Amino acid sequence: MLAIAILTAITPSFARQLARKSSLIDSAALLDDLKILSADNMEGRLVNSPGGEKARAFVVERFRASGVQPFGSSYLEPFTFTGRRSSTPTPAVNVIGHIDGSRSPQRYIVVSAHYDHIGVRNGQVFNGADDNASGTAALFAIAKYFSTHKPQNSLIFAAFDAEESGDRGSAAWLSAPPVDIASIIADVNMDMIGRDPDPKLFAVGTKANPVLKPILEEVMATAPVKLLFGHETPGGKPETPEEDWSRSSDHFSFQKANIPAVYLGDEDFAQHHKATDKFETMSFDFYIGAAETALLTVQAFDKHLDEIARVRASH
Repeated sequence: MLAIAILTAITPSFARQLARKSSLIDSAALLDDLKILSADNMEGRLVNSPGGEKARAFVVERFRASGVQPFGSSYLEPFTFTGRRSSTPTPAVNVIGHIDGSRSPQRYIVVSAHYDHIGVRNGQVFNGADDNASGTAALFAIAKYFSTHKPQNSLIFAAFDAEESGDRGSAAWLSAPPVDIASIIADVNMDMIGRDPDPKLFAVGTKANPVLKPILEEVMATAPVKLLFGHETPGGKPETPEEDWSRSSDHFSFQKANIPAVYLGDEDFAQHHKATDKFETMSFDFYIGAAETALLTVQAFDKHLDEIARVRASH
């Protein structure tokens, strides 16, 4: 009911004015979801906070509306973690569901994004529109597509909590997933896909998992945004011209579990963890194209999962 109340506050005409047409996703709904998740009343979606709880309730409502089914009776998978500054366990909650595949329902591709952010600091709400309301809202759009265009393999949709605390949600989930971990073949992780001044979207993970490179090159040929390889050179600045993102989001938890993973993200350096990371400052056309590109990436993984599975089994 919470999500329904929030949705009624956003007029469809507003989103339609901003959203370009898409043949793959409901772009107006995508922007509506982005605006809702990054609104001030979400209070920056800090882990174990009222704002985080409100965001989680919205994710559950949108999973349900997008055709994502829970494992068992609930989408919610609670866990606790201990931070660096306190020995007291912090409660957190992942939101997890699935869409069954038509050919090999016993094999899974995870489509992931973290929904938490850094909360309120010195009276300022850090809305986290790009980081990572953008990836979370894209989960709903991608799920809606695959609910009517059934994938060959099953998809797990994972909205992880506590990524900002060190990828705690993805690590906790992989320690006790709801399916046999050997059946989880790959992960497509989205973290900051909505704002880039150039604009470019990067696919990170092919150095750790070379099997993914030709599959992603296939996506690059038709992607509606400029999709590039990069941000995988260890060393960092000033020795190298770009940051290394190999360990910078939840995809790294999958790689540590020997599950091939790709991270899709933008170079939103100026707004990262700033109070200016708001809905109004997003690159709307780029964001819609990035969400479409993420969907095409999931399609490509689904098409080539036999190839990925052979490499996964050899590790």
